Amino acid sequence: MEVIPQQLIESKILIIRGKKVMLDRDLAALYGVETFNLNKAVKRNVDRFPEDFMFQLTNEEFKNLIFHFGISSWGGTRKLPYVFTENGVAMLSSVLNSKRAVQVNIQIMRTFTKIREMLASNAELSRRLDDLEKKYDSQFSVVFDAIRQLMTPPEPKKRKIGFGREKEE
Repeated sequence: MEVIPQQLIESKILIIRGKKVMLDRDLAALYGVETFNLNKAVKRNVDRFPEDFMFQLTNEEFKNLIFHFGISSWGGTRKLPYVFTENGVAMLSSVLNSKRAVQVNIQIMRTFTKIREMLASNAELSRRLDDLEKKYDSQFSVVFDAIRQLMTPPEPKKRKIGFGREKEE
């Protein structure tokens, strides 16, 4: 039984300080609780959440997050958010005792596992491609370059903001 679509969970996983993490507010929304209550439950059990399970964003990290994702800074959080690593999310299930929390945690753990498998698979594919490239001569280099481009995720397109004038020819 899928409580929450996997794509939704994937979209909430960010990379901060080189770790895959989820914001406290996103987790609270998935669990169906207020962010304040989620953080209160964590603080009551703070010994279960060492720095590699959960950490608070710095001002600079939070500003960067607002800039990149358009998170509202007006009317939103007054405190710097906490983020939870995969281990921290797993630990949340022991702190939040509800059926929904257990089901959501299972979905999140499956999503983290899927992402880890995809990254490992991509690394293996890249290694095999390197081996093949060494084996064959330069006439296949165009093919190998094309495959590498397909393996690289596309850059997000940046929209121009504001009014622009058409160039007169």
